[in-house]
Amino acid sequence: MSKFSDLKKELLKNPEVRAEHAALNKEFALVNMLIKARKEAGLTQEEVAQRMGTKQTAIARMESGRQKPSYKSIEKYAEATGHRAVVTLIPDETV
Repeated sequence: MSKFSDLKKELLKNPEVRAEHAALNKEFALVNMLIKARKEAGLTQEEVAQRMGTKQTAIARMESGRQKPSYKSIEKYAEATGHRAVVTLIPDETV
């Protein structure tokens, strides 16, 4: 049986797979930031949900990446965890 890392390496040789993987990295980065903010605040998903006025399942969907949260939801999540959301636009050197 192959290791996951070996399989991933093999799959990423395909340009289409590599492009899709790169696109998902941005989403995974957001998910990781959300989870990190919650954990730093010492909160459970349920506690964040209560502070946001929503359900724990909505927080679970946000943190799993199954749902793309709106900017308003990200702001509420940030506030609930004692953070603030900031959007930065940077020049794309490839254009």
